[in-house]
Amino acid sequence: MIDIDHVSRQYEGKRQVTALDDVSLHIGKGEMVSIIGPSGSGKSTLLNLMGGLDRPSSGEVRIDGEALSGLSDDGLTRVRRDKIGFIFQFFNLLPTLSCLENVGLPLHLRGWGRGKVHERASELLNLVQLGHRTTHLPEELSGGERQRVAIARALSIYPPILLADEPTGNLDSRTGHEILRLIRDLHTRLGSTVVIVTHDMKVAESCERTIAIRDGHIVQDLRR
Repeated sequence: MIDIDHVSRQYEGKRQVTALDDVSLHIGKGEMVSIIGPSGSGKSTLLNLMGGLDRPSSGEVRIDGEALSGLSDDGLTRVRRDKIGFIFQFFNLLPTLSCLENVGLPLHLRGWGRGKVHERASELLNLVQLGHRTTHLPEELSGGERQRVAIARALSIYPPILLADEPTGNLDSRTGHEILRLIRDLHTRLGSTVVIVTHDMKVAESCERTIAIRDGHIVQDLRR
């Protein structure tokens, strides 16, 4: 499902910084994988490359067999739109939109009709146990509820790949545990390939596979 083939990523500035150095990795369909490592190790860079949010300096990223290097920006947008759901640490909800409108936004951008969008967004909010919050704005929600809305939005197209960058990092331990349990439940129900970047070893150990990165290199690939 996700193939990283001899990928490196350098950033130019006053001096060149190498975030990833000749990394190769295969993540199969339906796997739930955590990526761990200290700050600056390259784990978020790797996730961004998987999601087509960044391009490698060298090497190739393939999503479901499709090479991303030859795609235009519009082509990358299509891959993200059709195949990838993103969950971020700080939710990235639009503050002036209700829960229902935030979840339905990706579907509106795909040209879905209003009635169909309303139906799907309502279904997803019920799935994450927020069916009673459809008209609320993000500021009226707790942190855990905001993350649930963000997860529902990420799942709006039922993507085959779900990428999560520190999805519990901005939450207290109890709420973080609930969000992780929700992600695991959705993974089981939908069969999506899930990749979670995390500093939290409890989150990492809940996944069937953990990849450790340090100084831009994979130093461990543990399957449970």
